[in-house]
Amino acid sequence: MERTLFFSGNEAIAHGAVRAGAVFACGYPGTPSTEILETAARLEGIHAQWCVNEKVALETAVGASLAGRRAIVTMKHVGLNVAADPFMTLSLTGVNGGLVIVSADDPGMHSSQNEQDNRAYAKFAKVPMLEPSDSQEAYDFVAEAFALSEEFDTPVLLRSTTRLSHGRGQVIPRVSVVLEPRDYARDISKYVMVPQYARLRNRLVLERFQKLRARAEESSLNVLEAGTADVGIIAAGVAYTYAREAFPKAWFLKLGMSHPLPSRKVARLFQQVARVAVVEELDPFIEEQVRALGLPVVGKEALPADGELDQDIVFRALEPFLSRRPPRRRRPVFPPAPRLADTPQPAAGLPVRPPVLCPGCTHRSVFTALRRHKLAPMGDIGCYTLGALPPLLALDSCLCMGASIGMMAGFNKALGRKAAAAVIGDSTFFHSGVTPLIDAYYNEADGLVVVLDNRTTAMTGHQGHPGTGLRPDRSQGPTVDIKKLCEGIGVRCHTVDANDFGVLDAAIKAEVDAPGLGVVVALAPCVLMVREKAGEILVDDERCNLCGLCLDLGCPALAPAEGTVSVTDVCTGCGLCIEVCRRGALSYAGASGAGAEGAR
Repeated sequence: MERTLFFSGNEAIAHGAVRAGAVFACGYPGTPSTEILETAARLEGIHAQWCVNEKVALETAVGASLAGRRAIVTMKHVGLNVAADPFMTLSLTGVNGGLVIVSADDPGMHSSQNEQDNRAYAKFAKVPMLEPSDSQEAYDFVAEAFALSEEFDTPVLLRSTTRLSHGRGQVIPRVSVVLEPRDYARDISKYVMVPQYARLRNRLVLERFQKLRARAEESSLNVLEAGTADVGIIAAGVAYTYAREAFPKAWFLKLGMSHPLPSRKVARLFQQVARVAVVEELDPFIEEQVRALGLPVVGKEALPADGELDQDIVFRALEPFLSRRPPRRRRPVFPPAPRLADTPQPAAGLPVRPPVLCPGCTHRSVFTALRRHKLAPMGDIGCYTLGALPPLLALDSCLCMGASIGMMAGFNKALGRKAAAAVIGDSTFFHSGVTPLIDAYYNEADGLVVVLDNRTTAMTGHQGHPGTGLRPDRSQGPTVDIKKLCEGIGVRCHTVDANDFGVLDAAIKAEVDAPGLGVVVALAPCVLMVREKAGEILVDDERCNLCGLCLDLGCPALAPAEGTVSVTDVCTGCGLCIEVCRRGALSYAGASGAGAEGAR
């Protein structure tokens, strides 16, 4: 009897990669993709490593592929934007060992700054794309992707979405793929993309794509499933499971290999039924291709183009169409497609719980200091982005990884003064902050960069990076010193204890007053990594007049009470509230004198 396992989609992809003979895995942590590499790091037979960003990760995986080894590289959807430069040319050079790129999309933007649909990248680069619909397929499709990669000399996109990445399901293990490593053969015309070679490779890509079209028609991943109703649905990935539950009697064209589109199988579905709908999240990627074949379908005029779908949304949107035959020669009339704003709201009376920085988070000290000096803080990607929310209101922007430094430099150049500061985390600094810092120095920008160094990649679950040396298997490697790196560029840099508000505030003030470009590294481990409480904080009700200065820190451990404030059990004892209180109403237990800070 076959052994049945229970995996999330991310875990299934990692196990599927090992089963398929992959020996190299790399990526950059980003929800919802992170657990793929973390799982791979715990498995035997595969080397897993974090890279400073997705571009470097893909380039590293390409090197492993050229050496003849199967490699998988993982990233969230916006990470493929970072990796787009090598990705597009990789379509021309092709591979040696199989190369699979996992793009974990995030419909609904559960942990992302946009909701882009990365299926467009497969069309853009003319590469095949597979879309598993559950954990079993996530496990199985990796081997299919590697086989396609080597057979057609191409990278292959494997697209996941949040529900698949984090949802769990049964997985039956398969027999491991046994293969010999490929030898590397020097081939300048294949791997050196100067124009005369790139033109030749581009023609090969066009020929390859026609062969991939034929394979899509034959592939067992694209299945025409018979139904008993006179209606058909085309769907891929997790959207297929929603549609299958909503309309169990319909005919289905289930697309496991969703690009290239198997047009002949699409035509066969239309021969079987009177009406066809396309169910897909986000963009009308499949719908537009079906319409280009001259075939009428229902899609985004009924289904929402934003947010996640579920079986109820699919049923309500398509039931008016699929439950009865529309009048001849007339287009059916649909209710307005639901939008994200139309989703049910919490019942009246339930408390609103927006995300907040953790109790004792040392980022608050930086935001408090920046507000004192009236600098416009240009933000970045990370948990410190929560500093933009009330009551802190301490960030003015959040665009993409590493953008804060360049935006700060441009802002100050345009105004001719040091009006903005860049706020960036340590992991994000290594990801995309070093190059804009070099650019700002080269172009003689006037400004301040504050690196919030909490010694980890906190937002995605405390992964390591070059500043910590921590690897996915929890082994310790060498570290890169941010201060020395900045000084090597030529930028003055100060490292201060983020827990010492007085010293931090003075360092920021000194940089605001100094000409040119400077960096302040605010150093303190993430509070979730420090288990010991620094001390118990007490409130002197007679001194407290509920002025709100401590509450403006936005710490969940502080709450207004009747005429005073209260300190709850989640307090870590960081002491920032003590330092901002002007009346000495807050102090450490056992400290002598009201408002005494004590040792921390």
